[in-house]
Amino acid sequence: MSQPQSVENSDSTLAGLRSERSSQRLEQIASLRARGVGEHIDLPQLVVCGDQSAGKSSVLEGITGLPFPRQDAVCTKFATEIILSHTEGPTSISAEIIPHHSRSDASKRELCKYRQEMAQFSDLPGVIEEVGKTLGIRGFGLVETGPAFVEDVLRIKVSGPTGLHLTVVDLPGLISVANEEQTEEDVRTVHSLIDSYAQNPRTILLAVVQANNDIANQGIIQKSKKYDKSGQRTVGIITKPDLINTGTERRIAALAKNQDTTKLKLGYFLLKNPSPSELASGVTQEQRERTELNYFASSPWKEQGLEVERVGVATLRRFLQRLLDQHIEKELPKVREEIKQLIKRTENEINALGEERPTPGHLRMFLSRIAMRFHNLATAALQGDYHGVDTPFFADPDESPTYLRFRAFVHNANTAFANDMRENGQTMKVVQTSVIDVWDSDGIQDSPEVWNGQGLVTEGEMKAFVLKLYRKTRGRELPGNYNHALLTELFHHQSKKWNAMAHEHLADVFENLSAFVKGAVGYVSADDQISLEMLDRIESSLLESKQTSEEELLKLCEDEAQLPITYNHYYTDNVQKARQASTRKWIKKAMKDASIEYYNGKLHISNTAADGEKLLTALQRQILIDMDDQACSEVLAGFSAYYKVARKTFVDNVCKQVIERHLLRSLPMMFSPETVASYSDEEMKRIAGEGESTITKRRQLRVMHESLMAGFRDLRR
Repeated sequence: MSQPQSVENSDSTLAGLRSERSSQRLEQIASLRARGVGEHIDLPQLVVCGDQSAGKSSVLEGITGLPFPRQDAVCTKFATEIILSHTEGPTSISAEIIPHHSRSDASKRELCKYRQEMAQFSDLPGVIEEVGKTLGIRGFGLVETGPAFVEDVLRIKVSGPTGLHLTVVDLPGLISVANEEQTEEDVRTVHSLIDSYAQNPRTILLAVVQANNDIANQGIIQKSKKYDKSGQRTVGIITKPDLINTGTERRIAALAKNQDTTKLKLGYFLLKNPSPSELASGVTQEQRERTELNYFASSPWKEQGLEVERVGVATLRRFLQRLLDQHIEKELPKVREEIKQLIKRTENEINALGEERPTPGHLRMFLSRIAMRFHNLATAALQGDYHGVDTPFFADPDESPTYLRFRAFVHNANTAFANDMRENGQTMKVVQTSVIDVWDSDGIQDSPEVWNGQGLVTEGEMKAFVLKLYRKTRGRELPGNYNHALLTELFHHQSKKWNAMAHEHLADVFENLSAFVKGAVGYVSADDQISLEMLDRIESSLLESKQTSEEELLKLCEDEAQLPITYNHYYTDNVQKARQASTRKWIKKAMKDASIEYYNGKLHISNTAADGEKLLTALQRQILIDMDDQACSEVLAGFSAYYKVARKTFVDNVCKQVIERHLLRSLPMMFSPETVASYSDEEMKRIAGEGESTITKRRQLRVMHESLMAGFRDLRR
């Protein structure tokens, strides 16, 4: 046998303290609900629900002492919250409307104006009729086209010698089948409304069931099984035992004693509501309770072994008082913590929207601050200052994209470009061993082996290529000399890859610069729309910078396409070194050949003039000057020296004039406070103006935050 869960009784010596604490707790919960906190956090509450005509109104009247109307289609069209507070002063009764959160702000303001003071309980039916008209419910007054049910709440507050500190919510009765007066939409609305309360884990369901109907099939029991599977927060209230068939009392008694198949942890109460004739005669609360006790003390109920504390509305009222007190004490710390967490989350959401900017002045100040952050961030990135104010943006270089630390990226990219130019910049690169043996009739390779876009040739093959150019460029110069056009054409041929390599380097830097800008904009602005507007303008400036960079690069390439010019002493020094190296090579070879021919491979020079003269004669016979070869050697020496000077100058100019001057230097100013100052009010609004949805969301969040803060303060009292 499953026994009902007991509710702890208070010691009489603590009654005064308990009364004061109960009143305070109920006021706190009522305050939270009035502030709309219940829309976001589940609040502890007692909710009366059941099928239509289950006797809910009589049960509520028995619990609260309020005379609820019993006419059809009146009281059950909206939720009614009844707050009873026991005080020693005179009785006061007031009614107010708590608008549902789905209503518009204007509608909420209008409904919140409603407040009605009642002189006596008998005024309640008239107030309910008036509220129905105010809410625009169909069937009240002249309203014929409005909804049949609404989700707003009528709050009735009663203070005085009530003997209770209790809050209970009355919900519309469940509709089983649609009819002419209650449509399918009405059925769905009522079920949805009851579901919204029943699924709240802090709601205790006071499930009113009729004794003369199968308990298990009644709608509220089915909802209890759905939302309270363990039955730990449902109190069964059995009504209309006087309407059951004779002989079925045992079954109802078993249910009341929680011995039936439909068991609840909080058990059941058995009530007999006043009959129509008793109501018509104006039965009082005391008369009702006395009649009810006499009824259950008579046959056949006195033979059923009913538990006295589970029979009658008076015991139910005392039970609910204790149950609600304990329920609130148990749940309130959790509610307080949830409010605290929700306050924090709401503050984060408000902060994520950015500061409010209702006027052009606010817009300009707001965007100027963002612009200053971007300016400072871009400046720090270009100067390599990664540990200043914006350290989080630059993060750990091993965990963030390389382009965020942009100066480091540029240094590395420029170094790679310089190395690439040094290793792969020449069209034909001299190597130790030829890799292809296919030559044309002039001894020139038709298809030189290609490596990284270069033709790989030996020193001899390179000389053959230069000899071919020499023969094509001869002018009026004497044998052994070369036309300046030879050096020009050789340099142009060997440097024709520079343009493409420099453009590739520029494109790489620009691509990473664009990525840096996107990351920087996202860092300084949390608003996606503002970020898009900023990017649109910065990227437009970036494209202009890229165009001027490409124009500057084109000028550099055009300069290299002209006659070779340099005043760098490095050129003359290297030409002289090349000549000395060539001369040394010739002399070394001649001496080797002479020693073999005249000295049997063992050269020995004495200090006599005759031996010296003999050696000079031998060397002279070995050195036979080929004037064409001499000219080619000279041009190769000049080309090699000039190419190195020109390549280094070109690399420096690309890095400084193209990359730094035209692409990077203006970056911090592309979106700076000076830029913002130049915008018109219309432009400011396009960039940083708040959309209506943002304004509405901020307003809602602030209202919610204020309600939560006020509620949190209430709970700390």
